[in-house]
Amino acid sequence: MAAIGRALAVTLVLLGLWEGAVRLLAVPAYILPGPLRIGMTAWDNAGILAHNAGITLGEMLLGLACGSLLGIACALAMAASPLARRAMRPVLLVAQALPVFAIAPLLVIWFGFGLASKIVMASLIIFFPVASAFHDGLARTEAGLVDLARLNGAGILKTLRFIRIPAALPALASGLKVATAVAPIGAVVGEWVGASAGLGYLMIYSNARMQTDMVFAALAVLLAMALILFTLVDRGLTRLLPWAPETTGANAPA
Repeated sequence: MAAIGRALAVTLVLLGLWEGAVRLLAVPAYILPGPLRIGMTAWDNAGILAHNAGITLGEMLLGLACGSLLGIACALAMAASPLARRAMRPVLLVAQALPVFAIAPLLVIWFGFGLASKIVMASLIIFFPVASAFHDGLARTEAGLVDLARLNGAGILKTLRFIRIPAALPALASGLKVATAVAPIGAVVGEWVGASAGLGYLMIYSNARMQTDMVFAALAVLLAMALILFTLVDRGLTRLLPWAPETTGANAPA
């Protein structure tokens, strides 16, 4: 509670400085609106913001689920088979190296302006941190435990199930938290490129009409959703892995 109080106090101070600077310098609202104006715009357009936020949240959750499952499956396949590891490592590098904005128009062409292209976009962004973190955790399992399992007749799959996966869960938790933090990027980028609803679409629509206060209101809603989602995932992982508090209690990435 003390940390929350300090964070709120710092936020209020920064918002106060922002409002004071805008008023003192007489900055036009279409360039930089003040927090009070943004708050009034959000209040007056609460229904529109809520509708579009629900669409973006659905895209984030579905992308997080699909990308995480794909990343977990990829990491397990690489851990279980050296052939799969050699084949999939380039895929991991390509998934990370390709600029998101570069492939977004192609995804819209291939999957349309609907929900599918946004889910694919979010999944591609989420896939790498989950697969990379989980695979690293599986690869770093204590060698003595793996050798002991093999001496007792455990094959690759049993060793993976009973030794390597439990040991790699903290690393998976870290990857899932990073994925949760970047989940909004895929959904919003997809909406920027082509969509008919969502917070990203609302930002583009408002920006084209110089409604900067609405753009900031949509950004504030997106930020609140991202923080709430990250907090829920972080708390859930902490409860699921109480034996690894130093990993599951980590802060969000900068």
